[in-house]
Amino acid sequence: MLLLTSGTTSRPKIVPLTHANLCASAYSSIAALALRETDRCINVVPLFHGHGLNNVLLATVAAGHAAGYCLAAARTRPGTTGRLCLVAPTWRGPLPTVMGKRHAAFRHIARAGDLPAIGDLIYRLNVNPFMVRMMALGHVYRDPGALPERVMAEKLAVTRAAGARHASIRFVVGELDPMTSREEFLDAARQVTEPILVIYGADTPAKSKAEMAELAALPNVRAALLPAGKLAIHEEFAEEVADVLRAFLGGG
Repeated sequence: MLLLTSGTTSRPKIVPLTHANLCASAYSSIAALALRETDRCINVVPLFHGHGLNNVLLATVAAGHAAGYCLAAARTRPGTTGRLCLVAPTWRGPLPTVMGKRHAAFRHIARAGDLPAIGDLIYRLNVNPFMVRMMALGHVYRDPGALPERVMAEKLAVTRAAGARHASIRFVVGELDPMTSREEFLDAARQVTEPILVIYGADTPAKSKAEMAELAALPNVRAALLPAGKLAIHEEFAEEVADVLRAFLGGG
């Protein structure tokens, strides 16, 4: 998302905010304000303002890995998140998912990624246009049309930012995983007292889909399996996801 700043402390500018940026801000607001399921927020700030988005609109919606962090927060601070809307939730990085577990070697890969020359080489080999498109169409997007050249260029620009490789490599090898096992992932959800909604798509990669199905099967979880969509179902099928979210958040 591109946020237009007002220039309160400097010149006005356009600030790119990633999904992780928005979720981190929302979760910080939840913790700082000690929000509970009985709280109601009156938003007097327009939704093009950072506060209007982060502190009100996004406080209960999390996608992908952010969903795992949200469950962890709800487990450690019961009653602080309100209704939880988890979209294509995951709890472990791509490499541990493919391999079935986290290997000790993954930590060494992450450390190698910090090395000035070798780390940059490892990173560049894995974020070239061919690899990014192949991985995105294999796991993230269902329709090749969802990744036009303009969107592809934007994604590649993010990978080329200074220092981008450090967090990216750690995410891939599982060093940023919010949970250590499926049972911990499910147990966190079992301990949440607020209503939970899980939305995922029929085209989700098999191993990730199996984890989502286990979560969706819990008695305190409401599930919505959409007929299409992979890990970025909230991007590719935004209207369908929004319809399910509106019904859930409206008490339906």
